[in-house]
Amino acid sequence: MTQDIRASIADPGQPGGGTSTLDRELEELIEQEQIEPGDHERFSHYVPKDKILESALSGKPVKALCGKKWLPGRDPEKFPVCPTCKAIYEKMKAS
Repeated sequence: MTQDIRASIADPGQPGGGTSTLDRELEELIEQEQIEPGDHERFSHYVPKDKILESALSGKPVKALCGKKWLPGRDPEKFPVCPTCKAIYEKMKAS
């Protein structure tokens, strides 16, 4: 009897396949994005509208004018505007 060795998502115990490979790749992508916690959470940030829509569809973090990276998901009207984002936006408008 010959053993047939194949790797697939349906057969995660096999070497080189399964969801463990997908999980590892996802973890690497998340680490590369470096979602940042901290004081930035107290503010609403300026991000291009198309990037917010793209984030909603893809699940990827967005990057604000101030450099903050995060996954949008809260009502920005409930928080004051980030002073750094606001200053950068005002300079952009003046140009």
